[in-house]
Amino acid sequence: MSLATAAGTFAVGVVFGLALAAPPGPMNAVIAEESVLRGWLAGFTAGLGAMTADFVFFVLSLAGVVAFLEGARTLRAVMVGVGGLLMLYFAAGAVADARADFLSGEPGPDSDDADARGFTKAFVLALTNPYQILFWLTVGVGLLEPGTVDVLSYLPVVGPDLAGTLVVRTGSPALLAGLFGGIVVWITGFPATLVGVGRRVDAFAPAAAVASALVLAGFGVAFCWTAARTLVGL
Repeated sequence: MSLATAAGTFAVGVVFGLALAAPPGPMNAVIAEESVLRGWLAGFTAGLGAMTADFVFFVLSLAGVVAFLEGARTLRAVMVGVGGLLMLYFAAGAVADARADFLSGEPGPDSDDADARGFTKAFVLALTNPYQILFWLTVGVGLLEPGTVDVLSYLPVVGPDLAGTLVVRTGSPALLAGLFGGIVVWITGFPATLVGVGRRVDAFAPAAAVASALVLAGFGVAFCWTAARTLVGL
């Protein structure tokens, strides 16, 4: 592969990483909560926790463990259920944090302990997030093997309309490096944007934290319901 081709493949990987990281969901809800209540570093660290989980799935894909999960329906249902319960728990915590922030009028502490908490929260949730599990069971595994992938077709809602727009060859280290590079761009820029807005709008932080709690609660209920239906139907 020529340098120009590798650079182009890397750039496509960055776009792919951004497309995967940007849509609203539980991971971005955690990043948003940490960012608006504790600052940019806490938000970035939470994003780093989610990306670390992706890297774990990547390594497990190389080892063939992720492929094993495809046939372990009960195990996947239990993981989804655990993830749903954790989301409900963290949603309650987000409401409590937002209430404390609103009453005090000051953002939460941007300490090493707070950063570690955000990292752990996002990491654990990501390991039980069915969207990330499904990605590495399907597209993620495909990225490791020579072939092609229709990048934009995996976007929520608009994916079917954009199918065939950006098809790239897989099995390239440059594509995988770009994928994680795109995630880094998102977890750096998204918290910075939220913190910047929060400095200009006094009520933004508690409102964003409540919105994050609602997102986590909604996904938590949906995941618990999906897990319950799957286990009952086995």
